[in-house]
Amino acid sequence: MNRHFGRLAAAGGLLAALSVAEAAYAQKQGGVLKIYFFDSPASVSIHEETTAAGQGPVMGVFNNLVMYKQDVPQSGMQSIVPDLASEWSWDEDKTQLTFRLREGVKWHDGKPFTAKDVKCTWDLLAGKSSEKLRINPRKAWYRNLEEVAANGDLRGHLSPEAAAAGLYRACSPPAFRRSIRATFRRATCVSIRSAPARSNSSSSSQTSRSRSRRNLDYWKKGQPYLDGIEYQIIKNVSTGVLAFVSGKVDMTSPYFLQVPVVKDVKNQSPAGDLRAGPGKRQSQRDDEPRGTPFQQRRSAAGGGAQPRSQGLCRHPDPGQGRCRRGHAAAAGRRVGMPPEMLKTLPGYDPDVPKNRAEGRRIMEQLGYRPDKRLEIKVSTRNLAPYRDAAILLIDQLKEIYIDAELEPVDTVQWFPKVMRGDYTVGLNLTGNGVDDPDQTLYENFTCGAEGNYDRYCNPEVDKMVDRQSMEFDQKKRKELVWAIERKLAEDAARPILWHNRTGTCWQPYVKGYTPMVNSVYNGWRFEDVWLDR
Repeated sequence: MNRHFGRLAAAGGLLAALSVAEAAYAQKQGGVLKIYFFDSPASVSIHEETTAAGQGPVMGVFNNLVMYKQDVPQSGMQSIVPDLASEWSWDEDKTQLTFRLREGVKWHDGKPFTAKDVKCTWDLLAGKSSEKLRINPRKAWYRNLEEVAANGDLRGHLSPEAAAAGLYRACSPPAFRRSIRATFRRATCVSIRSAPARSNSSSSSQTSRSRSRRNLDYWKKGQPYLDGIEYQIIKNVSTGVLAFVSGKVDMTSPYFLQVPVVKDVKNQSPAGDLRAGPGKRQSQRDDEPRGTPFQQRRSAAGGGAQPRSQGLCRHPDPGQGRCRRGHAAAAGRRVGMPPEMLKTLPGYDPDVPKNRAEGRRIMEQLGYRPDKRLEIKVSTRNLAPYRDAAILLIDQLKEIYIDAELEPVDTVQWFPKVMRGDYTVGLNLTGNGVDDPDQTLYENFTCGAEGNYDRYCNPEVDKMVDRQSMEFDQKKRKELVWAIERKLAEDAARPILWHNRTGTCWQPYVKGYTPMVNSVYNGWRFEDVWLDR
């Protein structure tokens, strides 16, 4: 593949979102928003990145077909608003979703943006084009998409193989921010070499910086208000917090600070605006890919030797986290199994001593005991939220005859390592992109999905996932999702340890920012943010 193709998001034909804007209402034009950011993005190829580190900072330089309204905290169907698409509608059978594109939108070289560009991009994401992404972590989202067609320059339609309740929501971020919206490719499918939003990067022994400047020809007149956004990459949490408290940055890394740290910042900077909400990330335990010896031992144990729910409530967010809420049940999300039902699933019994005894019994059946313990490594990304969770996991494993050593892995090596299956036990955080079961289930649990890191594959579950996706009655759909939750728990598929809560802090002069409570990906546009100073 052309080596330049992977840099399409940075250097290709993109639609910039940072623009010249005239002051409107009480908002003030100008200024650079400085943000302490927790990690350096591996790339700006937004389709190929899987984390908020790689996608959040570049949401401001891309457009969607539709997007979640940025001042509504809980994103959902009712908060979807137009962006590059001015209107959309389903056909009577709900098997064709038609978009009408906004007139007058142009590429950075002056050529019009058309429905052919949408088709070209989506064919790439669905794996139907001659060009291929290096990795395509969200390809499974579109496994039931039969066709994308252009009807003239301004109309296009998406045709799933069957009715798909989640498809509409997948057309808002991050699906379009991370897919069609993110890197609309020119219909000629070649890379154009000048990006409309210019980014400057610099680094030192202490920090590195990434800065986006406004585009002079943005099609949304009057927005955004900022001249630019500067992300100061500081990997040490204490150093980043000190930069905020001392006034060197205007905002902390969105959705990143653990609750005790937020409280500490509040004590040091009482005038700041600080909010802790559902972290939109699940702490998951990924075991060695299935079929290997460790997996076979786990399968023999039926998942019973895994740490149990309530014991893991001693975590870095005291009184704030949600223990083992299930794969689609993060706090703040619209779909989730009721607590009284959840505790009936394998591994969710609140009786901790009983669970521990059962875990030891299973380990003893496998030949382990107090004087013969299993030694393993727990691998995780070398960032505080990952390490903290892994340390707690290691502490719990000790109670069932497992002695584990922490193996922290640098970000640029972590996800390639996970995708190779180069680990015995891995502790990973999985962010929620769209508040819809399709995103979690297709991306993480269907056979062959690139985000299905431990290679779990159950054709029965795949059929159940397809069935819930086709159900438009939300009450019936919840029941189908709960049945999937039960099956995943019975199979010990990528066990959830907890859903965490995290915080974002910003200075009082930062106006127009609304953190979202049910996704770490969808509140980074910053078009409405302005500086009152």
